[in-house]
This record gives sequence, structure tokens and C-alpha cells, in this order.
Amino acid sequence: MEIRNLGASGLRVSAVGLGCNNFGQRTDLETSRKVIHRALDLGITLFDTADIYSNMGGSENVLGTVLGDRRKDIVLATKYSKPMAEDGTKQGASRRYIMAAVEASLKRLKTDYIDLYQQHDYDPLTPIEESLRALDDLVRQGKVRYIGNSNFPAWRIAEAEYVARAMNVSRFVSCQDEYSLVVRDIEKDLLPAATEYKLGLLPFFPLASGLLTGKYRKGESAPDDTRFGKVPRLRDRYVTPRNEDIVEKLQAFAKARGHSMLELAFSWLASRPQVSSVIAGATRVEQIEENVKAIAWKLSTDDLAEIDTITLG
Repeated sequence: MEIRNLGASGLRVSAVGLGCNNFGQRTDLETSRKVIHRALDLGITLFDTADIYSNMGGSENVLGTVLGDRRKDIVLATKYSKPMAEDGTKQGASRRYIMAAVEASLKRLKTDYIDLYQQHDYDPLTPIEESLRALDDLVRQGKVRYIGNSNFPAWRIAEAEYVARAMNVSRFVSCQDEYSLVVRDIEKDLLPAATEYKLGLLPFFPLASGLLTGKYRKGESAPDDTRFGKVPRLRDRYVTPRNEDIVEKLQAFAKARGHSMLELAFSWLASRPQVSSVIAGATRVEQIEENVKAIAWKLSTDDLAEIDTITLG
């Protein structure tokens, strides 16, 4: 397994990370245990979860139960700020909430520190100065090692960087955002900002919720047992005429070179200089094994140029 620095920080993470949103919801405890242990055996060190995953805390509980002594072998990343109560009392990035949220996550994860604590969304009601000061205090207390953001617009990333510099507090070292062969919007503003401020990119939905797995065919209905078959809103979002045309061409591109769509999707992301780790979930041990193998394809400059022609037009 290739190991990379997370942005400009000294934190080292595996080039393939494990997204833990399925634990405690789509996978039961024993299945989750098998997936986690196989990921560890294959050299995956970055485990990414959030307090809101799996019925508000379920994923963190599973990790806390399963990891045990192997907690020390991983980079444990979690997130805060999404609503954790229907009445709106548990959400956001105020100092009051951050201090409560981290304690709740530490308890569920059965650990005394979090390697990467990420703000899941920008909080328009709280000054970024307040959030960063609270996070810096957690770093100084040893409860958090590094901090990152997720789903921030580019200008908010720039704002956070300059505020952190002015206050001389811990700065974000990473950003987690959607990025894939069919969703490249962040290349316009966010990716340049991440590059400028040396943030490591942790792309989620690398397979566009399954569109890039190769299991779907243009003009055919999604099988009932697939994610698109079960969740129409995802199908309506990703299965567009544009995306179907792109996928058809990408499939031909990969097949002509003896590779699968999965390998193309992962290897392309891994080739991007800003990407520190490609985060992908798994509900089966076999999926973990496939994900790890998928980044082995080293795309050439000509390959990347042709992919740009296909995906950007």
C-alpha cells in the first residue's frame, strides 16, 4: 500500500482509505468486523467516519468496538457539525458544540484522541475565528491531532487559512469533497484553493455512487438490488444522458487497455497531485480487496489527456 502525506502536514495516510458510513447500518457488527480487519491486513490506515453516520453514532460505535488494540495502527478521522438532533440543538461549529461533540465522538470511538477532526459543513451562524480557536484548543489538549474541513466552498477555505494565520492557531490540513470522473466541479475553484494552501484532498464518492463500477448499462434500468435501483434520487442525480455517454466511452477506454472501470476511477483519482487518499466504503471483504488493487494502474500523460477529452468534452 502506498503511503502519502496528508497535504503539507506530517500525517501519513494510505492512498486508499476506508469510508465507514456503512458500519452499523448497511452492515451488521460481524460483517463490519470482517471488513475492518481485512482493510487493516491490506495496509489501509485511514479510516474515515462521522458522528452522524449510521443513525447518529452507529459507525463510530462499531469502530470503537472492533478496533481495540489496533486503534494505534490507524489514522482515525471523524467529523462534526451535521445535525445530531431533530430539534437543532446539536449541530454547527460553535465553541460550545465542538467541545461537546468531540467528547461524544471520543466516547463512542473508545479512544482518547482523534487523528483528523473535520468540520462536515460550513456553519454560517458561527464566525470561523470561534471554530478555529476551539479546534486549536483541542489540538493543544491532545484530544485532536489535526483538523480538516469538508464541503467548504473555495472562498471559505481561503478565509479559514488567513484567519488561522492571523490568530496563529492550527490550520486545516485537508478538505473532503466529492470528486470523480463524472463530477469535476471542484476543479474550477476549490481545487486551486486546496493547492494554494497545501490542503490534502480526500475525495468521496469516487465511483459516483456506483455509476463508475461498470455494472450499469446505457439505456437499461438499474437492477432492483443495486443502489440506483433502491434509491431513485441517486439514480436521477447521476444517470443523466451526459454521464451515460461519458461512462460508455470510459468503459471502452479501460477495456482497450485491459483494465476495469473500477481501476480507471481509482487510478485517475490517485494520479491527481492534490489527492492524499481515495475514500471508498465497503460492505463486503471482496470490495476492500478490489479497491486496494484498483489504484495500481499508473496512467500515462497521454491517457490523462484522453480522459480529459472524454470527461470534459
